[in-house]
Amino acid sequence: MHADWAGTARLVAEQLRAHLPGPDVLTPEQRRGSPDDYCAHNLYVEPDGSFSVVALVWRPGQTTRIHDHVTWCALGVIQGVEHEELFDAGLNLVGRSENRVGDVSGFAPPGDIHRVRNTGATTAISIHVYGTDITRIGGSARRYYN
Repeated sequence: MHADWAGTARLVAEQLRAHLPGPDVLTPEQRRGSPDDYCAHNLYVEPDGSFSVVALVWRPGQTTRIHDHVTWCALGVIQGVEHEELFDAGLNLVGRSENRVGDVSGFAPPGDIHRVRNTGATTAISIHVYGTDITRIGGSARRYYN
């Protein structure tokens, strides 16, 4: 665990807030998502593997499993509303938030156990910047919880 991950997540979130794109950063097909599950579109990987930019798309009712992460992350909502539930290490619910268009945040392990769902009637999309090459490791989740 890198000691400066929380600081990095805050700094990247500041830059993402200043430069958050609109949904047109994705093709119309990408913005539709998948009827089967929420989906991730890898938009950019820094050549040295130090970060990745990913768009996550949730159709109404879609949700992630409860999970934590392999690295820091900064994210911004560019369409719809994402409902987030935060959990402690004992998987007790410790917080909830409604993340709306323009909302930007950053987080870093530990203390990053959460679940995200689309409780709205329209597709939700967010841009995530992760502190690793997501294409190399296959995803941002470190562990899933029941």
